[in-house]
Amino acid sequence: MEIKPPVDYCQQLEKIAKRGCIIDNEQEALEFLKRVNYYRLTAYFLPFKTEDDKYISGTHFSQVVGIYQFDHDIRRLLFPVIEEIELALRAQIAYYHGHRYGALGYLDGANFSKRHNHENFLEHIEKEKEHNRQQPFVQHHNEKYSGQFPIWVIIELFSMGELSLFYADMKRADQKCIAKLFSAPSDTHMRSWLKSLTILRNFCAHYSRLYDANLPGVPRTPKDVDIQLGNKLFDYIVVLKLLYCDNISWGNSFVPRLCAVIEKYGEFIELERIGFPPDWGKIIA
Repeated sequence: MEIKPPVDYCQQLEKIAKRGCIIDNEQEALEFLKRVNYYRLTAYFLPFKTEDDKYISGTHFSQVVGIYQFDHDIRRLLFPVIEEIELALRAQIAYYHGHRYGALGYLDGANFSKRHNHENFLEHIEKEKEHNRQQPFVQHHNEKYSGQFPIWVIIELFSMGELSLFYADMKRADQKCIAKLFSAPSDTHMRSWLKSLTILRNFCAHYSRLYDANLPGVPRTPKDVDIQLGNKLFDYIVVLKLLYCDNISWGNSFVPRLCAVIEKYGEFIELERIGFPPDWGKIIA
């Protein structure tokens, strides 16, 4: 099959209209297409698509734009929370591992579980040190400490995914200690939640669609949560609540701001499509 040729903005809008979408304001729609890649926007039309590749009768371009903007705002709301959890996890792992095994204990494969591939781990660390060689703290440790990086320094080069894998590769007794610090009922729950956190972080960082998305993973449900967690946005927000260390900030800041975003885009979104149950406010309060 041949690759489709590029089309200009007017042709893009014409394709959308031919599929049954009502263009409320053509000039505004064209300006929007200049700011948002057509291919990215088409993902937000998926809830309105019919089997014959048309759009449901009554679909408005402004409605799709509203859903797109909801996604934008919800990502901006979620990312700082994810960041706080990630930084807390980074600090706790570095502190625990450093005191348990020493500043350079991560260099000894015996300090990890049997599933850990230590050779690959060390190779990756060297690549990260090389990739970040212009960073002042990397230069400092290369020059002053002959390239030796204590755990509390090297961990700053880990991505969220790498941090999650580091945790999963720790000895189980060590995992349980970290899990307790985050009030997780078990290391199994903690591993599952960190995978979900990584997925959500990557979706937010790469501006991926969250509305009506089936996220690639189902977090483990603890006994004290009133719903069975699935793979929708709401399920991942529950995971954020479970991992978040500041209950006061969660209740006084995050929850009201989430409610405000939901209210702002209430005319455009369907809460069921992002996994929000009728009593969602009670669950995440």
